Amino acid sequence: MKNNGFEQIIAWQKARQLNFDVYQITSTPSFSNDFALVNQIRRASISISSNIAEGYGRKSTKEFTYFLSVAKASCFELKSQLYLALDVKYIGQDTFEEIYSLADEVSKTIYGLIKHLENNEQ
Repeated sequence: MKNNGFEQIIAWQKARQLNFDVYQITSTPSFSNDFALVNQIRRASISISSNIAEGYGRKSTKEFTYFLSVAKASCFELKSQLYLALDVKYIGQDTFEEIYSLADEVSKTIYGLIKHLENNEQ
């Protein structure tokens, strides 16, 4: 794996793991038949890592910060969808807590990166 581009960003690395976990849970028989929720939760997860990478490739810190904000918002969307998956019993409490915790960690890591970039801009 390359480590001199967006791949070096801890938030992207954690988001990559989150993508894997989301794909794992949405592939289970109890979850996979709900095509709408599977599509939506996967799209939210993919949006996180994709926006981090896209923002990294932009020309300015302001643009990067914008894309990081979009990625952070997608973390919240994903966390909301996890509640639905829990409520309709597609996932158990342990799985919910594990993936929710990772999504929260990704969100906080993104927030820290945003603050770092904003402080360096001043």
